[in-house]
Amino acid sequence: MTEVERAGEQPGEAQTETVDTAAGRAATGAGGGSVSDAGPAPRGRRRTVELAIVAAVAYALDLITKIIVVEKLEGHDPIEVIGTWLRFQAVRNPGAAFGIGEALTIVFTVIAAAVIVVIARIARKLYSTPWAIALGLLLGGALGNLTDRVFRSPGVFQGHVVDFIAPAHFAVFNLADSAIVCGGVLIVLLSFRGLDPDGTVHRD
Repeated sequence: MTEVERAGEQPGEAQTETVDTAAGRAATGAGGGSVSDAGPAPRGRRRTVELAIVAAVAYALDLITKIIVVEKLEGHDPIEVIGTWLRFQAVRNPGAAFGIGEALTIVFTVIAAAVIVVIARIARKLYSTPWAIALGLLLGGALGNLTDRVFRSPGVFQGHVVDFIAPAHFAVFNLADSAIVCGGVLIVLLSFRGLDPDGTVHRD
């Protein structure tokens, strides 16, 4: 190993230090800390923009289709899309997704508002793109149906949701319901894979 001789020492009294020692001193640096004291590597930027974009697209599509349905389809005969297997039929739904719980309109309004608040809190530590997509779908769908409950008849927080997608032998639903279901399924898949909203992966 190479040795470095100190300048200015008398012959025979030279003191040496190894290159490794010098490198170790350089590693500590002016801050006085070692390399191992460095903090965790950054996880990148938060994915709030992706969440907002997905939510905005889901909300806009739901709102536009409902406006068209109310203006063009409500009060008219259903439109057959795929024979009797799939129709567009305007229905006012006082309950939750797919017509569940028709007597609990106010309860579902409160639940939708609570979901929005929870998603807003999670967004502060959101570093995963798949989670941003899932939560964006949930947020857009919740906002879509919440808009109906607040602004449509018969009254504020009791409004009936506009549904129009009517598959055969199934409940009538809308794009907001679809976004909520897709977001929920994606969250379940991400949870099974051990991916958390902050981008970390854990294994049980």
